[in-house]
Amino acid sequence: MHPTNLQTTDKRELVITWSDQSEATIPFRILRDRCQCAGCNEKRVNPPEKPVGLPILSAAEAQPLMIEKMHPVGNYAYNIHFSDGHSAGIYTFEMLKNIGNACRP
Repeated sequence: MHPTNLQTTDKRELVITWSDQSEATIPFRILRDRCQCAGCNEKRVNPPEKPVGLPILSAAEAQPLMIEKMHPVGNYAYNIHFSDGHSAGIYTFEMLKNIGNACRP
């Protein structure tokens, strides 16, 4: 199973059409939150202590999350560059299919 078409929507969602003609719509935020890179996994295992007061966001973090680029990784995954500067995650086709299935109403 592999993607045959990728599109983004004005609602900040990625729409994937799969080789079996099924379609998945995944919000950008869910994709970003499901990143499995070493840095994101470390934050899940050892979350940083919560600062006292309000967190200070960078200008990129304060903007609505967008996908800026997607690059194929071999014949099995995509590397996604997000507008918050994060670009270390590899999203396998299987992972994208599972996330898409979980996002179905």
